Amino acid sequence: VQLQASGGGLVQAGGSLRLSCAASGSIAGIHVMGWFRQAPGKGRELVADVATGGPITYADSVKGRFTISMDNAGTTVYLQMSSLKPDDTAVYYCNLVNHGSEIRRYWGQGTLVTVSS
Repeated sequence: VQLQASGGGLVQAGGSLRLSCAASGSIAGIHVMGWFRQAPGKGRELVADVATGGPITYADSVKGRFTISMDNAGTTVYLQMSSLKPDDTAVYYCNLVNHGSEIRRYWGQGTLVTVSS
């Protein structure tokens, strides 16, 4: 499985950005796609994820500001980020977890989001 992320950049506080992540390869019928982020000097944390036909999970810190969605094919996930804060500055990583004969996790390359105050 390959994941191609795009959409990062520099934005002022209060602004918006949209991240996209396209998956290709051997994608299981049941899978979860989402976004993690890692700020300088901190560990990687879940931002949001969505399962095929299933629930959506958000970190408390982004609830009400970020929206995750998946296309009908289940191969592209979007993260609409609004009301951005400087604390949202991080490298954002796309993630896919295949729930097939075995559970396997894949990572995309990171995309940098910088929110200036």
